[in-house]
Amino acid sequence: MSAKPNVDDFTVPEKILLAADQLEKQGHSPFTAEALIVSSWQRFPATFGLKGFAEKHPDSNKILSSIMGEKGLARRGWLVKMGAKLYALTRDGRNVIRRVMMQEEEAAPSSTLRRLTRDQERFLKVLFDSSAFQKFDGNRKADLSFADACRYWSVTENMKGDALDERIEEVSKTLAELDRILADVDAETSSSRVVTAGDIRVLTNIHRYMEDRFDRHLNLLRSRPVKK
Repeated sequence: MSAKPNVDDFTVPEKILLAADQLEKQGHSPFTAEALIVSSWQRFPATFGLKGFAEKHPDSNKILSSIMGEKGLARRGWLVKMGAKLYALTRDGRNVIRRVMMQEEEAAPSSTLRRLTRDQERFLKVLFDSSAFQKFDGNRKADLSFADACRYWSVTENMKGDALDERIEEVSKTLAELDRILADVDAETSSSRVVTAGDIRVLTNIHRYMEDRFDRHLNLLRSRPVKK
């Protein structure tokens, strides 16, 4: 039986990856650069603490340069940028964690692609073809309307109460399930489009953003009286 690895001997990028993995296991995906700075410092204060104040403050510049620099984790393909200072682990990043933690299980080879069900394909097509996705992808979040959000969620303005909540919860659960099944292997649609876990996290990020932005609109729909 192999000895447990000494994480204190890991390289700076490997330590940041472990902190990112811990954030994702706590349900933070995508996570902010600030959250990764704090998580890295809390786990490895001697490595990421500010000189002379290691136990009190993180050296944010050291961590940010390891994330975004020319040889940083994003450039290596271990992290994927999801938005302004938002990141998520990639499959390659998870494979590095497995290797350094001496876990024998290997991810499926990248040449192996999972097939999606028809329902999953239909679900993703609606999201990828939506005006919300196009605006988000084109860095035009300010142009998003509630109508864009409704089309993204397949919600009609006649929906109320439980029906509305169930539909939005269904979108959230389906995205979470796709994120889980694509964690270690990409998928291919019948139209030959390759879908990755990173794609799913972008879609999830859009979903969460619009839930927050249009919270008042959603509450107005929920509170509409049912016509008799």
